[in-house]
Amino acid sequence: MSKLAQDIILRPIITEESMLNTALKKYTFEVAKDAGKIEIAKAVEELFGVKVAKVNTMSVRGKLRRQGRFQGYTPSWKKAIVTLTEDSKTIEFFDGMM
Repeated sequence: MSKLAQDIILRPIITEESMLNTALKKYTFEVAKDAGKIEIAKAVEELFGVKVAKVNTMSVRGKLRRQGRFQGYTPSWKKAIVTLTEDSKTIEFFDGMM
């Protein structure tokens, strides 16, 4: 059973560093933990109508957080940095952020 593109790409990551990378056509997303690089590339192409050159992924560990005397870990998640080809158009969503 194939997953929908919306189930693979969960949300864009908007930070100072990720916004600087948009000039280099590198976009950062939170993705499903079980998604592979090929699935992520196809999902981004389908959702945004762009051409993907490569995908770098990393698993982000949950951090320890305290609330008074109680403590626990935030959920761990997976991050993908998607690089577009030179001739590909940009993703309009990120253009509005700059």
